[in-house]
Amino acid sequence: MGNTESAVVQKRLVRFRPDERPVIEGVFDRLQSTSSSSVPTGKANVLHVDTFKITMGKMTSDSMILRVYEGICSVDPGVPVPPGGGVSREQLVIFLADALRGTAEERAPLVMAMAHGTKATVMTNQIRELLEDLVSAVVQTLTHRGHLRGWRPDHMGHGDQGVKLLAEQLSSELKASDQNMCDVACLEDWLFRVSGVSTFLELLIGEGLDVGLTSRPPPTLLPQCQSAPWTELRSILDIPFLMFLTSQLPSGNTAPWRLLFSTNVHGESFTRLVGNCKSRGSTVLLVKDTKGHIFGGFASHSWEIKPQFQGDSRCFLFSVSPSMRVFTCTGYNQHYMYLNQGQQTMPNGLGMGGQHGYFGLWLDSDFGRGHSRARPRCTTYGSPQLSGDEDFTVDTVEVWGVGVPPEEQEQDEKKKSVLDADPEVQAIMEMTGKTLHSQGLREPEEEDDG
Repeated sequence: MGNTESAVVQKRLVRFRPDERPVIEGVFDRLQSTSSSSVPTGKANVLHVDTFKITMGKMTSDSMILRVYEGICSVDPGVPVPPGGGVSREQLVIFLADALRGTAEERAPLVMAMAHGTKATVMTNQIRELLEDLVSAVVQTLTHRGHLRGWRPDHMGHGDQGVKLLAEQLSSELKASDQNMCDVACLEDWLFRVSGVSTFLELLIGEGLDVGLTSRPPPTLLPQCQSAPWTELRSILDIPFLMFLTSQLPSGNTAPWRLLFSTNVHGESFTRLVGNCKSRGSTVLLVKDTKGHIFGGFASHSWEIKPQFQGDSRCFLFSVSPSMRVFTCTGYNQHYMYLNQGQQTMPNGLGMGGQHGYFGLWLDSDFGRGHSRARPRCTTYGSPQLSGDEDFTVDTVEVWGVGVPPEEQEQDEKKKSVLDADPEVQAIMEMTGKTLHSQGLREPEEEDDG
């Protein structure tokens, strides 16, 4: 391993723990060894794009590999670059540091180069094309590395469409000029606000170049899928949409996803839908209409049958197709969730947002019909019409439990001592010299298997 004498390199290496620095510096030698037989005479001190294709080829396309290579070549290492092209050791170390531990300011020039922009500007459509390659690479990497966490892409929606929709959604967050141009400052602002882009880049570079850092394992982009009936299920979800939706859920919603209801598993029955979903904790509702629009909502609370609205401001509506968007609460009213059945004086069905007769999303108890009457916007969530037609016909409905089930919460609470629930009582007893006999009699905490 050669010594990297560049001051720029040394400054970057400080970001890593002492035991990680040899790993970062050793990537160059490891890559070089994979292609030593094909290295041209006199070119052993640089890496060429074919070397990256050998290493990353199973996890991403040639076009994305070329983008990574161009990003590395764009790095100014602070020392002379060997003539004749290729990536130097210093350039690779700096690129790894910026891609894995960099700031938005440091990553912006890399994104500019990877999008085939100039040093000063890039078109928004070039960024979108980069994102399509990047999202596709992340899905391929998760699949190749076995990080799908129980999800089955072969029993899910069309991933190619999801890749394009997620890339469009991410690029829509750019604050570009009227000419759809972005400068470096625009990219810095975007990378700072839209953390998913940097997360995807970290995963691709870390996994694609096999950079194992013990202090920072690869980001977990998918929730755990728990015992879905994949032999019967063809889910509306696809992997890109799942990555997007998971990132939008409120903090604390990290429980495994559980399929509660699907029309292609449980049939077209509103009674079955209600029976499977009520009192089951927070849920994600997905609807596909016969026009091909896919949309839904996140319910922060358990669904309960009652004539009043329920839920709280953590609820939101979303669209998947023809565009991927999330619509959060406006504060105008508290009409977050509604579920009723078997009543003569109140609407019977499931709704989110708006008001009776004009919901942002409504499924009628006469299963198969619904509406999204939001002209111009749903008052509760600010969402537009989500369905193809204002009054739509249902193609598929799915509901996933995404929070800790209430029965498990109750079990956890029962395990806790009364003293834990009231720390003031515990503190007073300790101050007065009382012995806390129950401390040694508790059941041991269950270890998380991870």
